[in-house]
Amino acid sequence: MNNTPDPDAVYQYLIDLQDRITETLGELDGGAGFREETWEREAGGGGRSRVIEDGDLFEKGGVNFSHVMGAELPPSASASRPELAGASWEAMGVSLVIHPRNPYVPTSHANVRFFIARPEGRDPVWWFGGGFDLTPYYGFVADCRYWHETARQACAPAGDDTWHRFRQWCDDYFHLKHRGEQRGIGGLFFDDYNEGSFEHSFELMRSIGDSYLPAYVPIVEARRHTPYGERERQFQLYRRGRYVEFNLVYDRGTLFGLQSGGRTESILMSLPPLVRWDYNWQPESGTPEARLSDYFLQPRNWLEETDE
Repeated sequence: MNNTPDPDAVYQYLIDLQDRITETLGELDGGAGFREETWEREAGGGGRSRVIEDGDLFEKGGVNFSHVMGAELPPSASASRPELAGASWEAMGVSLVIHPRNPYVPTSHANVRFFIARPEGRDPVWWFGGGFDLTPYYGFVADCRYWHETARQACAPAGDDTWHRFRQWCDDYFHLKHRGEQRGIGGLFFDDYNEGSFEHSFELMRSIGDSYLPAYVPIVEARRHTPYGERERQFQLYRRGRYVEFNLVYDRGTLFGLQSGGRTESILMSLPPLVRWDYNWQPESGTPEARLSDYFLQPRNWLEETDE
């Protein structure tokens, strides 16, 4: 069993994944395409950011590849792994957020990443992380079930126990503590994954990365032509506020990027173009807007615990 990490293989996979995702989503939009900007980080590394704005389908979306390194871990990483304090490090990943224009099409997020630290005089320490999650504004049970079934299939290389663990981890992670509510209907989340061999761990990361498009595209196609009006639009903008709050307060990738001197435009490209906050607003009982919080944003195993 070969446990030697191969950063070059991970790099090539991530570059290809970004290409495949932007090509597919650009074709799906049919209007605006992704524009690319390459960038370099003064402290080491760089990346390429691809952004779509004001499209026919996607109001804003970003698919970012980054490969950065440094001589010493930033506080956000070394705080949880004090034994790596002072180690040189290298991180690479693909991260994306897609904000559709139609409120009936959910926002989606996905990320797959690899991290390796090289403590002086010791073997490298490495792990994978990532996942994908869905944030609807108007919920559909069929979409939730399909999303989670695809997530379960993505974990097949590691077995159902891994899926249950990553599904629960996603619910726990994408929780807005100050609001006491979930950001969305969940999916997969994992971090610090180093189980079995490097190849086993890498295979699972690839399976999850490759499953994002099959999970999201059919839902987009099913909902993209649903009629909507100003009421649905304003509710979408209100709920986008929760997305902003999570990204700026809790998201590990955002905090790591800012603390490690990453490129601000690329780090914050996940934020929606339009958003609103209303003081102490509450949806009217019995409405689809109330049902989002009352039913769809309650953590559950969507493949077993639905009442429809």
